[in-house]
Amino acid sequence: MAKKKQNSQNYFEKVPVKSEKFRWTQDDEGLVTIEIDNKGFFNRLLQKIAKKPPISYIHLDENGSFVWKCIDGEKDIIKIGELVEEHFGDAAKPVYERLVKFFAMLEASGFISFRK
Repeated sequence: MAKKKQNSQNYFEKVPVKSEKFRWTQDDEGLVTIEIDNKGFFNRLLQKIAKKPPISYIHLDENGSFVWKCIDGEKDIIKIGELVEEHFGDAAKPVYERLVKFFAMLEASGFISFRK
C-alpha cells in the first residue's frame, strides 16, 4: 500500500511541457494555432489520394490559447488554473475540470507531455 501511495501523484501538481515536434503561432488577437506536419508514407499517400494538406492547423479558442501560452515547463496545473481564474474570472468555472479535459486532449494528441 505504501508503495502505491508513493508512486501515485497528484495530477494537478504535474508540469505540462510543450512538445518540440510542433510549431505554433499567435495572431494579432493572441489566438494560438498549432501546426502539424503531415509527414511519413501514410500521410504522403493521403496527400495524393485524398488531397490531405502537407500541414494541418489546430486553432485554439481564447481559453485554450491562454492556457497554451501559460505552458512554460515550470508552472504546474494548479498555478495555470490560478492564472486562468485570475484572467477569466467566473467565466472559466469549473476551472480544474475543464483543465483536466484540455490537458488530456493535448497529451493524447502528443502536443504536451508531463514532467514531475
